[in-house]
Amino acid sequence: MSGDRTATAVTPVVTLSALPLKSFSRGESYASADNRVADLMGLTRLGATYSEVPPGKSGCPYHVHHALDEMFVILEGSGRYRFGEATYEVQAGDVLGAPRGGAEFAHKLTNTGTTPLKFLAISSAATTDVCEYPDSGKLAAASDIGTDAGGFRFIGRANTACGYWDDEPDSAD
Repeated sequence: MSGDRTATAVTPVVTLSALPLKSFSRGESYASADNRVADLMGLTRLGATYSEVPPGKSGCPYHVHHALDEMFVILEGSGRYRFGEATYEVQAGDVLGAPRGGAEFAHKLTNTGTTPLKFLAISSAATTDVCEYPDSGKLAAASDIGTDAGGFRFIGRANTACGYWDDEPDSAD
């Protein structure tokens, strides 16, 4: 047996059109319905999420991962892919890359069409990541990503940083 997984506990074949989707929306700009396909398939070193984004919306803000490479396979619809300083019009059949790294690799996918933008987001798997949001100046750090372990998550801004030794007691415990 491989960890918590057994051959009968994974779904080796997934029909995207039959997946139950979890929907979210935030304000006027963000909405999507998603399912973490890699989890269903028992994959532990590869991430994959199926997403449907309504017209005029984005699934997430402009961001870059420091530990995860991402790739988006556009299945249906059309949109605008903001990548670094450039913008690309994308459609079904296009594959978009988002390497891990600094702000020059930040990206955001927006549905500019009249039908849902359907895509598969594929990523390397990491249990720890730092995500940077250049438009808002936020940083996010998280551990135990994609697990039920609870983990750690912090979102803040660099201008609120403190020194490593700030507020630490001088005495040895």
